[in-house]
Amino acid sequence: MLRELSIRNLAVIEEVNVTFHHGFHVLTGETGAGKSILIDALSLLAGGRGSADMVRYGCEKAEMEALFDLPGSHPVWVVLNKLGVHASCEEMLVIRRELSSHGKSNSRVNGQLVTMTMLREIGEYLVNIHGQHEHQSLLRTDQHLEWLDMFAGDLLIERKQNYRNVFKELQQTRASLRELENSTRQNVQMLDLYRFQIEEITNAQLKPMEDELLAEQRRKLLYAGKRMDGVSEAYSLLYGGKGLDMVSKAVAKLIDIQTYDAVKLSPLLEQLQSAFYQAEDAAFQLRDYRDGIESDPDQLSQVEDRLDLINGLKRKYGETIPDILAYLDRTIIDRDKIENRDQLLEELRLEEIRQYNQALVLAQELSQLREHAAAKLSEAIENELGQLQMPSAKFRVQIDTTFDGSGEPKQIRLHINGMDEAIFMLSTNPGEPLKPLSKIASGGEMSRIMLALKSIFAEIDQVPVLIFDEVDTGVSGRAAQAIAEKMSQLAMKCQVFSITHLPQVACMADHHYEIRKQVIEDRTSTSVTELIGTMRIEELARMLGGVEVTEKTRHHAQEMLDLAHRQKGA
Repeated sequence: MLRELSIRNLAVIEEVNVTFHHGFHVLTGETGAGKSILIDALSLLAGGRGSADMVRYGCEKAEMEALFDLPGSHPVWVVLNKLGVHASCEEMLVIRRELSSHGKSNSRVNGQLVTMTMLREIGEYLVNIHGQHEHQSLLRTDQHLEWLDMFAGDLLIERKQNYRNVFKELQQTRASLRELENSTRQNVQMLDLYRFQIEEITNAQLKPMEDELLAEQRRKLLYAGKRMDGVSEAYSLLYGGKGLDMVSKAVAKLIDIQTYDAVKLSPLLEQLQSAFYQAEDAAFQLRDYRDGIESDPDQLSQVEDRLDLINGLKRKYGETIPDILAYLDRTIIDRDKIENRDQLLEELRLEEIRQYNQALVLAQELSQLREHAAAKLSEAIENELGQLQMPSAKFRVQIDTTFDGSGEPKQIRLHINGMDEAIFMLSTNPGEPLKPLSKIASGGEMSRIMLALKSIFAEIDQVPVLIFDEVDTGVSGRAAQAIAEKMSQLAMKCQVFSITHLPQVACMADHHYEIRKQVIEDRTSTSVTELIGTMRIEELARMLGGVEVTEKTRHHAQEMLDLAHRQKGA
């Protein structure tokens, strides 16, 4: 549940800190008082789009922070772990977002910076906001199939994933088939080019690391003279000069006198002898190295020609020899595709048929599961609508198979979700035929249908905070009372918030908050106050009586609260 919400410098809110509880919350106040700003803040914390215009005038930034208390079994902990956010299910979840007056935004989850994409993914598991504009989602048939699949449960979700794996393979095969069919015009030109490139690279007989070995060989050949002069001089200094001779004489002297002070002279003698032998060995190696130095202009020319060839291939086909060889492999595959085009086309067409039939079988299984779930969902929604003062409403989920083209026989068209389209059908009055929602439902009916869906899906999606932003607009009387009762029942499964102007809804709440706009020192500011006792009676009386609050409206407000209390306790 949402424990606390803090807002600073957002629109007309200077600073607000609100504590929430379990159950059904209502937010009331005069039009324009800023009720929707609280919802905007929660939307921003859930990853909604923000703008610099939302920052309070004259302030550098707006700050929002929400504290959530969630059970260890809630799926958001798995999402946080997947995103690399360090959060333990034994802790509270703190989400913070700042929005600067320059339009920049940053977000943190338990103190760790997250991207907007990450925040949006996390927010989907925490807050579900439903406003009047969301009625439009009921008119989108693509949403209907998603809702049906969610209602059907884990078995259908698992089968749908299996289907999607096969369908993606089918899409890849079809893409390869289209590519091969559309390449006819360029085939001849490309085939000549591929053959030339393959011949050019193959004739070069490249070997891995060859360029590096050749570069080293070139360096040795190019500087053979310098190497000869330097090594010869070093050898002469060691062997032809007095270097080794002087060391040898020093060794002989120490041998003569070491017996007089063996403790100190013997180690020195060993070091000097070791140095003599190492210097002598190095001199012999220098001599051998000098004798092996060759200055071969012809070989140098061959090496440079080979390097020029390799560098030319690098400019055309890749930065390294492995890149060139990889390009060769790809080009051979492309050449083979063209040379064996007819055979490949036949193989791809057969593979497409095989994958289509495999996907079709899985799609038909999905369709059967959906038919079964559609009957249950229709029954559940009709039951909910009956509780929402639509007892004569008939609701059906119509499942249609999609087809390609208009020819005969028609082929079933497969898409990412199978072979079905789902359409929510409604009849609000006895004797009227079922029609799509877009052609029959009024605004008030849309509100109740959406509330019925939210009631059914509250336990399935496990979103702990459900917010209704004036969804009761367009209803009154008994229908408004039914909506209030349904929200109160829904609050037993999750935390429910409702912005409302209807006293029938407000009196059913477990917790009542008043949003009030006031002017202090020529600045407009919004405050949020939790109403208890007589304060709540006064607000309900205002909602009932308008501008003037009388003893009669207060009495009526008290009576509504008493009735609501008895009804919730029943």
